[in-house]
Amino acid sequence: MRQWYYIFPRNTGLSIYIWVIFCVLPFYFIFRSTSIWEIGVGVLLTLLFFAIYWFTFNSLEPFMYIGLTMEFIINTVMTILYGYVYFALFTAFFVGNVRGKAGFITMYVIHMVVIIGSITAGFFFNYSLFLNQLPFLIMTILGVILIPINRYNRLKQEELEEQLEDANRKIAELAIVEERHRIARDLHDTLGQKLSMIGLKSELVGKLLEKDPAKAKKELQDVQNTARHALKEVREMVSDMKNVRLEEELAHVEQLMEVAQIKHEIIIKVDQSSLPMLMETVLSMCLKEAVTNVVKHSQADHCSVEFSETEKEIRLQVEDDGIGKNSVPEFGNGLQGMRERLSFINGTLAITAHSKGFKVDMTVPKILRQMEEV
Repeated sequence: MRQWYYIFPRNTGLSIYIWVIFCVLPFYFIFRSTSIWEIGVGVLLTLLFFAIYWFTFNSLEPFMYIGLTMEFIINTVMTILYGYVYFALFTAFFVGNVRGKAGFITMYVIHMVVIIGSITAGFFFNYSLFLNQLPFLIMTILGVILIPINRYNRLKQEELEEQLEDANRKIAELAIVEERHRIARDLHDTLGQKLSMIGLKSELVGKLLEKDPAKAKKELQDVQNTARHALKEVREMVSDMKNVRLEEELAHVEQLMEVAQIKHEIIIKVDQSSLPMLMETVLSMCLKEAVTNVVKHSQADHCSVEFSETEKEIRLQVEDDGIGKNSVPEFGNGLQGMRERLSFINGTLAITAHSKGFKVDMTVPKILRQMEEV
């Protein structure tokens, strides 16, 4: 289903009300005519222009070229007959929508030639009308020159960002597969050899029970020791997989922001070695999620991470100067996941959008540390 905003170009920096004016303005130029047929033709051309714009703006390239050709003709007629040249701004966004480089250059050049030619012809037909709006005509020509290039580059950038995101997703999937393989290798190295040994010694114990009970008892003790050692190694391996060190996560966060070219500041006012492992793991996971959101969504230039403590609580704050300051704080999947993790250790999560940016504030009571110390 088509959306209303196909008529009003998005992400232009201009209010939608300005575009409404550009939609209504042609009727002012049309109704200045005294001839009924001129008024009728002008209204028909205006409605036809918006209909073409609506149906072909996001179409496949053959239809885009047909739509642009018809818009070039309508622009020329409206400029010469009515002195209305501002449809060219709509068409400029349309030209920037052409993805192929050759097609974009062709349509871009044709559009400039058509508009400049139409304005030149308009000066001959109605010199006083065009002279009165000369500053606006110059701005329109600048728009025709700059808008398509800006939109074309933005669309290319969005394509590259999508490709990068897709590549990152594939890398993450490969990392998961590699991690599974690593776990499988560790389990094989940890348990495979020891379970084989346990199996062989168990068979040997069965054979020695009647022949040499003393030796069988010794072999059985070896089986028990091997089993305990294997269990210990498995527990250590699982513990390493579950626990996330905050120091390592802070280093990862710093590296991530450097790659994203975000100026950053990390302030640590806590003795990390004294943190309970559960608290450290939860805060590390929440820190990773918060900074990932900054890198992916905030478009921030600067981000600060502050890790501090008071008499009653541990506090972790992540603040940026990105576009979140213009939005109403909402708990999406990422923030909701952080809140659920923190709730396991009686922690709280607060988000604030203010004039300078967006802040995520996490607090965890010290009661968990005190319990471990006891």
